[in-house]
Amino acid sequence: TGKELIARAVHDFSPRKDKPFVTINCGRLDVNTAESELFGHMQGAFTGANKARAGLFELADNGTLFMDEVSEMSLDVQVKLLRILETGTFRRLGGSRDISVDVRFVFASNKVLSLCVERGEFREDFYHRINFLPIHLPPLRERPDDILPLAMHFLKDSTEHNGEPLQLTDEALAALQAYHWPGNVRELK
Repeated sequence: TGKELIARAVHDFSPRKDKPFVTINCGRLDVNTAESELFGHMQGAFTGANKARAGLFELADNGTLFMDEVSEMSLDVQVKLLRILETGTFRRLGGSRDISVDVRFVFASNKVLSLCVERGEFREDFYHRINFLPIHLPPLRERPDDILPLAMHFLKDSTEHNGEPLQLTDEALAALQAYHWPGNVRELK
């Protein structure tokens, strides 16, 4: 639907625009890797931790952390995030001191989180902490007026052909607008 484009726009049109914009697909986080990935770790915190490493929260300090597919995050990982959402502090895995960060969180999901809460797939307390300014983004097929601007944006970012920018014919534009876009913005790109 363009969730990351919207998250990027929120970041780019804010006072944080010159600070880091960090993304994570929460579906790839499991209880074993989430702490290290999000909080970082100290040298020796686990087998293979040869040196200390900053986590995504530190990397996003003073900027924005876009957490996509938050509905795919396990309940165990959700509970680990409650403290940082409330206090802005966390500890690296194996660490002994609190680290404070100032991070804007943008969460996204392709599921209705309130229904996930009802089914016991998502923590209610976590849901209430992250759901204070929801933005509903319908699928691209329900936003035909967005197709042309998005297509032009993607063309502008693409490579030039024979030294000239790529362009869309009227026929191509008509075909783009007539298509159903089951793959949403990613398919358009």
